[in-house]
Amino acid sequence: MPRYYFHTRIGDELIADPEGEELRNPDRAWEMARAMILELLHSEGADERLLNATVEVTDDDGEIVLEFPFAEALLDGSDTTVTKH
Repeated sequence: MPRYYFHTRIGDELIADPEGEELRNPDRAWEMARAMILELLHSEGADERLLNATVEVTDDDGEIVLEFPFAEALLDGSDTTVTKH
């Protein structure tokens, strides 16, 4: 299974994920990124810096698989016709 790394970018600061997670595909990585963002916003509050932050999901080669803005995670994710990445 591929390994995905969930790095958080807040302004110019990048908080690296050195361990990553083994997940079956990019759609599962999208779901994991959204869940992580929602949990962080719940625990830390939705201040302006976090709402402007992004999770950058990379693969083992360091290539960006997807970028997930924190503000986008607050949108209703029930529309399954929209591509997730």
